[in-house]
Amino acid sequence: MQLPDGIYKSLLNNLSEGVYIVDADRRITYWNKGAEKVSGLPGAAVIGKRCGPGTLKHIDDKGVVLCGTTCPLEMTLTDGLPHSAEVFLHHQDGHQVPVVLHTAPLYDRKKQIIGAAQVFTDISSKIEALQKIEALQKIAYIDPLTGSANRRYTEISLDGRLKEMKRYGWVFAVVFADIDNLKNINDTHGHEVGDRVLKTVVQTFLKNVRSFDLVGRWGGEEFVIILTNIKNRQLLHAISDRLRVLIQNSSVKTGSQVIHATVSCGTTVARDGDTRASLIKRADSLMYQAKSRGKNIVCMDKK
Repeated sequence: MQLPDGIYKSLLNNLSEGVYIVDADRRITYWNKGAEKVSGLPGAAVIGKRCGPGTLKHIDDKGVVLCGTTCPLEMTLTDGLPHSAEVFLHHQDGHQVPVVLHTAPLYDRKKQIIGAAQVFTDISSKIEALQKIEALQKIAYIDPLTGSANRRYTEISLDGRLKEMKRYGWVFAVVFADIDNLKNINDTHGHEVGDRVLKTVVQTFLKNVRSFDLVGRWGGEEFVIILTNIKNRQLLHAISDRLRVLIQNSSVKTGSQVIHATVSCGTTVARDGDTRASLIKRADSLMYQAKSRGKNIVCMDKK
């Protein structure tokens, strides 16, 4: 089976997509310029050969070779139906190229299947674009100085936890933490050292909360920690005070001086009827109680 020459062949050769045709025995009879570009294989290297692992090697995202299992081209030759898939093509240079492919049956005048055509498109640029979008979205939610969640994302997370509590009864708590005397540190040692203190405090938080908790920078030296699945006040106090103690024992060295930071914390369990504003207001008020009692302590509501 030969592809007609002329305008059709010229049109196919000018497509950026890869196009190839096989006969009923899966021997490749046509291979366009797009197929050469996407695969790195020149037509002379594949035309006349049977498609398969020796020439074309498609795998799925688990590394399973499609030939003999779920190859769309084989399926089309068997059932006479079009098939599509997102798979990976082994490039001549050795790397894997993500492609989306579509197959279609070819019939003779007696409606007998005499082969099939496959069109495959390199979607690596699409994947790269999606990855860039994801990265940009991530950047939009991260505080650039500390690496914690920023206020916007923290607010979104609080709203989400409140909705979950209302719908499913999933209890959570909030720790409102403020670094003690950061202004004095900035005035005495400079803002560069103050920024190092901020980063040290946040890294201590991030490395010592559970994987499903969230640490967010609320503003300046204030941080909100969302603790999920908190069922009693004893657990809340234990987690909050452990974080306070760990901060107290962290330090930043500048010259011959070692600076120890401390935090004052207000902690509260979310209640029925709470809004983001009421929850933060209560935790913030408790944090100020901790400040008024001498700093470097945890104050917790009585309910």
